Amino acid sequence: MPEHYSSIGEAVGAAMQHNIRLAYRDQQTLAAGEPLQVRYIPPPTADPRSLPGMVVRLEEDASPGDVAAIFEETTSALVGPLTQLTELVAAGADWARARVDFYSPGYNLSHDTWARLATAHQALLTVREDLETATARIPDCPAEPSRSGHSETMPVLRTRELLHDVMGSVPPPTSEAQRRQAAVAGSPRRVPQPSTVPEPTAAPTTAPAAQPRRTR
Repeated sequence: MPEHYSSIGEAVGAAMQHNIRLAYRDQQTLAAGEPLQVRYIPPPTADPRSLPGMVVRLEEDASPGDVAAIFEETTSALVGPLTQLTELVAAGADWARARVDFYSPGYNLSHDTWARLATAHQALLTVREDLETATARIPDCPAEPSRSGHSETMPVLRTRELLHDVMGSVPPPTSEAQRRQAAVAGSPRRVPQPSTVPEPTAAPTTAPAAQPRRTR
């Protein structure tokens, strides 16, 4: 039976966890978990505060105030996704730092891992500074798009469509009963149920009347 998630983030997180288990070939984790099933991913508009929802909201005809609000949500110091990603990379760098052995001669894998994560963390801090500066200037931008073209000198940067745009929208069943009914209908072991509509019965046939015998 298909699985359903309340938000796009929850669905993507579940799919990522499954892919990570497959990539590391953790047989114990795979044995304990359930196999990958068909999943319904809600459209981005169902969760406007998620990153896919923000991407949908950030269209060319969006007002400067709306765009500034979207980036403020992204860089929020408490629950902003960019802030959370920055802290995640910092935690990963600290994890690798605790495993660096400075007494080990030659190549040190833990130190190299820490250096890459530390570089990524610094890059995210720089990105946040750039976004905060741009967010402060967005409200002063014109509300209407410009008619002049800059396709050659300023190419479009977005190159990836949303997963929902590629796969299409499939509305979820409205109730648990309908989900069970759909699962039973698609099961190969389903036994056909007798129809509740009575089949029409044929009209009774009458035998031809017997002819009287002729006596000689």
